[in-house]
Amino acid sequence: MVEIDQNDIKILEILRKNSRTSYTSIARELKISEAAARKRIERLIKAGIIKRFTIDYELDNEIRAIVMVKTAPQIPTPEISKKIVKISGVETVYETTGDYDILALVRGNNISAINKTIDEIRSLQGVLSTTSTIVLRVWF
Repeated sequence: MVEIDQNDIKILEILRKNSRTSYTSIARELKISEAAARKRIERLIKAGIIKRFTIDYELDNEIRAIVMVKTAPQIPTPEISKKIVKISGVETVYETTGDYDILALVRGNNISAINKTIDEIRSLQGVLSTTSTIVLRVWF
């Protein structure tokens, strides 16, 4: 297991806000050398702490929804999550505690596309029910 210090936490925060931030900018903000920033990031990648570099985007006519899923105890939640994440329109899947076992973030060009994705989720073996809510605004 890799030990994480305050500089590593700051690097993760910087990259979470903008994964394209340069090594030079990160080094300047942390008051370390560029080589040290590069090595820290490489170590975080090797350790599996940084899993991927990606973008967040928002299109004008795009609709986002949060779909909360209750599952049957006979089928392991990770098995259902792996199927949900492969469905077109599903952006991210979280396994959660509480009333719902899985939370999926869904994107679509219109309500029809969102409904199609939700119907696919509902059709999976082990999905007992879903509750959905439309996202009105996203803040980064």
